[in-house]
Amino acid sequence: MSQTLILEEQLRNLFVQYSNKVPEQITKLPGSGSYRQYYRITSNNQTVIGVFNEDLAENTAFTSFTKHFHKKGLPVPEVLAENLLQSVYLLQDLGDNTLLNHIQNLNYPAQISKEVIDTYKRIIEQLPRFQISGNDGLDYSLCHPRQAFDRQSMMWDLNYFKYYFLKLAKVPFHEQALENDFNVFVDFLLTADCNYFLYRDFQSRNVMLVDNQPFFIDYQGGRKGALHYDIASILFEAKTRMPADLREELLNHYLDALNKYLPVSRNDFMHHYYGYVYIRLMQAMGAYGFRGLYEKKTLFLQSIPLVLNHLKWLQTNAKLPIELPELTKVWKYLYESEYIRQLARNQLQLSVTINSFSYRRGIPQDESPNGGGFVFDCRSIHNPGRYDEYKSLNGKDKPVQEFLQKENEMSDFLENVYSLIDRSVEKYLERGFTSLMVNFGCTGGQHRSVYAAESLCQHLSEKFKDRDLDVKLRHRELEMK
Repeated sequence: MSQTLILEEQLRNLFVQYSNKVPEQITKLPGSGSYRQYYRITSNNQTVIGVFNEDLAENTAFTSFTKHFHKKGLPVPEVLAENLLQSVYLLQDLGDNTLLNHIQNLNYPAQISKEVIDTYKRIIEQLPRFQISGNDGLDYSLCHPRQAFDRQSMMWDLNYFKYYFLKLAKVPFHEQALENDFNVFVDFLLTADCNYFLYRDFQSRNVMLVDNQPFFIDYQGGRKGALHYDIASILFEAKTRMPADLREELLNHYLDALNKYLPVSRNDFMHHYYGYVYIRLMQAMGAYGFRGLYEKKTLFLQSIPLVLNHLKWLQTNAKLPIELPELTKVWKYLYESEYIRQLARNQLQLSVTINSFSYRRGIPQDESPNGGGFVFDCRSIHNPGRYDEYKSLNGKDKPVQEFLQKENEMSDFLENVYSLIDRSVEKYLERGFTSLMVNFGCTGGQHRSVYAAESLCQHLSEKFKDRDLDVKLRHRELEMK
């Protein structure tokens, strides 16, 4: 039995134990930045999320924190069942609408509507509840990998930045001078009050919206630390490209919300704030280097130019109260270096995958991180497969092509398809997206869908020949023969 089937059987058994029902369907969900695997399990209109993760300590931290936060009335998913010895557990299904998806659907950042701002404010109002109310009675001995964002944790992040970003990007620096600055920097950060819950990954992909109300996930790396880190994480998140004036408005809103739980003066808070912004950005750059430059994952490469823009803004607008000569030199090199930006761009490419398929075997699954795309139904078009002389042929054969070209049905159909796909490709290229799937289905997946897929492949290859586009073509049913 394959590893996938074994895993699905473990999730199936856990679901049966939880609900006394047999799952009707177990669907793997698109991957993210972690090694965890997520599944949606369905039975009688009920859905839950199944999680597989081989890291027992991480699973223990997440499920224990979740139960603690749930008792505190914090908006987190409920843990429904668990078998941590088999590395699986079940969670309440919060849907698929993340904060990032929500704001992008509202045309953010091109348009910053009142709805976007109000959504962010509702989310940020919850942060002090986690940091202070969630902190009360939390078992920090379960934290993974450390109980606090202390000197050791900070040095791990700084060295992650050094070895997985600076080294991989071939950034010049003086090793000892940089190490000296790291120690001065950490000494400064640790002068802040570090006795609150630090969520660690407070960002738009880890906030789910259910009926416009926020729920929070992925705090398994949480530990004790300073208040500043988490608000810095969401306001300086590279992917959302938040403008400076909105960051300022939301920071003020956070401080107002915080003062309902803990009196903190703005001046005292700001003394350490930008230091935590910097260390968060360096931790993120370490991840972009490891996942992007080393593992070649495009999702992380996309964020490199964006985080460099944040560095540039900080150097102009946020002076630290300490001297960090070598680190400052490195930051300046990074945001001024066209080589670094180009290094990321050169490895980013929009891949358009075009499939033909038979509806008898279902629509092809998109394995890319974002999922989605287009599905076009060719069954309304006159089918050459109904005639004996074409039954042994397919849409790549000239007689079939001539059959489909002599009537207007296929050409009219494709004209509309080209219009839709061209607009999407232009927008995807503009926004730095890296995958788009287009599916053409018909009854047997042999004639009409194959012809349409071949036609679109040729159209895109010619129209976008001078653009950064990789067109892949697959005829699923023909491959089965």
